[in-house]
Amino acid sequence: MPMTMSEKLLARKSGKASAAPGDLVTAKPDVIMSNDITTAMSAIIVKEHGMERLAAPETLYVVMSHFVPAKDIASARMAKTCREFVQQFGVTHYFEAGQGGIEHALLPDEGYVVPGDLVLGADSHSCTYGGVNTFAVGIGSTDLAAAWVTGQFQSRSLSS
Repeated sequence: MPMTMSEKLLARKSGKASAAPGDLVTAKPDVIMSNDITTAMSAIIVKEHGMERLAAPETLYVVMSHFVPAKDIASARMAKTCREFVQQFGVTHYFEAGQGGIEHALLPDEGYVVPGDLVLGADSHSCTYGGVNTFAVGIGSTDLAAAWVTGQFQSRSLSS
């Protein structure tokens, strides 16, 4: 049976000839996007586990988009955590307040997300990248931290 676009993309990104519903797929994402909220939470996880390096910092895109400028002390602390994280781990795709915008429009508009990419986004709207012919999935903060450290994504999310 022919594969869907999602199956083809996941197969290619995992180095397999095919992918089918129910398969466990371990793939390397092209883009791992996070915002000020999710970056801060995941950075804390990475720090708590004593991780000193990320697998592929060039795939990370951190966009300050939700609580900057800071509305209160907690928001300012969250932004500070993000800034310290990108500096410590050498994240080059960092968009400070006023440099980015809404991450789901910014990355495709600037050509960072292109057709055929596997995109992990630590935000519930991340599936919108599928509109530019990607396989895009929203992930939580723990999965985000794991993707940062391993450079991989594992899923059994295919369905027929």
